[in-house]
Amino acid sequence: MSDAVTADALHKSYPGEVRALDGLSLTVRTGEVFGLLGPNGAGKSTTVKILTTLARPDSGSAVVAGHDVLRHPDRVRREIGVVAQRSALDPMASGRDNLTLQGRLFSVRGKALHRRVDELLDRFDLAGAADRVVRGWSGGMQRRLDVALALVHRPGVLFLDEPTTGLDPEGRAAMWAEIGRLAADESMAILLTTHYLDEADRLAARLAIVDGGRVVAAGTPEELKGELRGDAVHLELAQPTDEPQARQAIGRVTGLRDVALEGKRLSARADDGAAAVPAALAALESAGIGVATVTVARPSLDDVYLRHAGRRFAA
Repeated sequence: MSDAVTADALHKSYPGEVRALDGLSLTVRTGEVFGLLGPNGAGKSTTVKILTTLARPDSGSAVVAGHDVLRHPDRVRREIGVVAQRSALDPMASGRDNLTLQGRLFSVRGKALHRRVDELLDRFDLAGAADRVVRGWSGGMQRRLDVALALVHRPGVLFLDEPTTGLDPEGRAAMWAEIGRLAADESMAILLTTHYLDEADRLAARLAIVDGGRVVAAGTPEELKGELRGDAVHLELAQPTDEPQARQAIGRVTGLRDVALEGKRLSARADDGAAAVPAALAALESAGIGVATVTVARPSLDDVYLRHAGRRFAA
C-alpha cells in the first residue's frame, strides 16, 4: 500500500512553554485505519491540525495525499475530509441542506451532488430525517451527519478527531461499524484519534501511542501486545501501601517483572501468571499487605501504555 500521510519530526509549542509536539513522526497507508492513541493533552489534536493545514509546525514536515501541507495547503484541503471534535453542522438547516452546501463548497454540482447526498443519507441511515432541521436530531444522528459531510467530495484521506466522544454505547458501535466499512469499501486512508483503548484495539490496523507529544510505541495492536510476552497480573490491594515496601515484597517472587504500583493497584508481568499468583500473595501477606482481588489476563493496550509511558492510561 502507498503512503497517504507522512509526518516527520513535527515540533509545536504554544505560549507559556507548552510543548504540544516533540518530534512526532508517523505514516498512514492508503486503505487502512491508523489510530493515534493517547490521553487528553498528548498532542493528538495538534497533529491533526497540522496535517489538515489548520496550524503550522515550528519545525518538521508533513505530506498528505501527495502534497506538502506547508507549500500546497489548498491542494491538501481538496483531498481530505475532516471530522473535528466540535460539530461543523448548521443546526438550523436540514440534514440534506447541510450536505448540499458542503458539496457545493467542493465544487460538486447538479445531478452528481443530488445522487451523492441521497447516497450518504441512505448509508448513514439518515434519510428519514433528511428534511428536518439538525437541531432536533439526536447526538448520534448529528455525529453520523458530521462524518457524511466529510465524505461528500469523496476524499482520499479522512481525519476523525475523537469521533465517538459523547456517544452512547449503541452510537459508538454504529460509528465503529461505519468506520470499518469506509476503509474497506472506499480504499481510504483514515487517521483516527482516540482516547478509548477499546476503540483503538477494535478499529486500527496500525496505531501509534502518543505521550508528551512523542510516539512512544507503534505497530499493529497485536504486535504491540505481543511484545509483552506472558501474562499481566493485577492485584488490587486492600488499602494504599508504601511503594518501597510493596516493591520489596513482590520483588522476592521469582518470575515477576515490570512491577508498577499506582494507589492500590499493583501490576506486574509473568511468563506464567497463574503460577506466580500464589507466591505473590504469600509475599505480600508476609509483609502485612492485604490483597482484595487478583486478576490474570493476556496483555492489553493499557499494559502496553504502562510499559512505554510508565503509568496507566487512565492516569
